Amino acid sequence: MLLDTSGLLCCLDAAEIRHQEAVTLFEAESLKITHNYVLVEFVALAHARRYPRHIALAFVADIATHPDIEVVWVDEERHAAALAMLQAQLDKSYSLCDAISFLLMMRERAVREALTTDRHFE
Repeated sequence: MLLDTSGLLCCLDAAEIRHQEAVTLFEAESLKITHNYVLVEFVALAHARRYPRHIALAFVADIATHPDIEVVWVDEERHAAALAMLQAQLDKSYSLCDAISFLLMMRERAVREALTTDRHFE
């Protein structure tokens, strides 16, 4: 399962409507993967939602070192491929972070599930 920004926020924040569902899905899945752009986006989202900074940063640090989560670090090649995907699909509204997720999920790892509330993953 790909761990996306919104899904991680649902796991962290007990006030989120889908918190319990996200935690249950997270705990049930053995394969968990994310990438550093999700972690960057998570910090920005938590800040925008006025989530306590120290808690958000500790959560990101925990995700990055969690033994059951693989964090893929986006390199120049993946970044360029995601930009090319966005340029080829100018009619789409998904982000660079999402494009990295799609490439990682579909082309590299054949992952079909994502912990997210983002409609772009449907």
